[in-house]
Amino acid sequence: MPILKHPETVIQATHVLFDMDGLLLNTEHLYWVASNTIAQRFGKTYEWTLKAKLMGLREDDAAELFIKEMDIPMTAAEFLVERKRLHAELFPNCVPLPGVVEFVSHLHNVGMPMAVCTSSHRKPFELKSAHNQHLFKLFRENITTGDDPSIRKGKPAPDLFLAGHKQLGRSEADIATAVVFEDAISGVQAGLNAGMHVVWVRDARLQRGAAEIELESKCFAVLESMTEFDPEWIGVSPMLRN
Repeated sequence: MPILKHPETVIQATHVLFDMDGLLLNTEHLYWVASNTIAQRFGKTYEWTLKAKLMGLREDDAAELFIKEMDIPMTAAEFLVERKRLHAELFPNCVPLPGVVEFVSHLHNVGMPMAVCTSSHRKPFELKSAHNQHLFKLFRENITTGDDPSIRKGKPAPDLFLAGHKQLGRSEADIATAVVFEDAISGVQAGLNAGMHVVWVRDARLQRGAAEIELESKCFAVLESMTEFDPEWIGVSPMLRN
């Protein structure tokens, strides 16, 4: 897989913030399955172009946009009730994406402060993380979810990452040495809006038009898999790879 943008310089990161869905865990396909199941009841197909728009959004915002774009006769609240039922069946099957456990374990072993910052609410987070404790135990209590009362606005607003930054006990001066790992366009924008370095681990299915290429130019690095990231880029000792 290609590295689409190498860092222009090495930085000394003080802490790292991770998105979860589609970045740590392979859940984006499960979200699509659930929403497409609902769409098909109305003779519609949930296309990837719309899926890309919804990635990273808070669930209420995503539901509103889904209903509007798909033009299906449901309220956002009805859609969420049905989707949550399907998620409860699907989420226990999710697994970490390639390279994630190895990289997060390495950061943990060298003492890098880390947090998860996810738009998912607490209950869905628990469904996804329950059987992935070998990964999430590495973050200890440093998990910020989208229903945290301090999150006033969802991505692309910076609230979620600033909340994770604060949970780690970091000061405003440390914002410039924070590193955000994201897969969604709205999440990349949120990290940049927070004033942090952003590593975009982008899905290869995302279109790469002028707007996306411009966004890539603002990122610290752009990859298509966590396996491509070199810890030395953020001042961490290299990993031993097989």
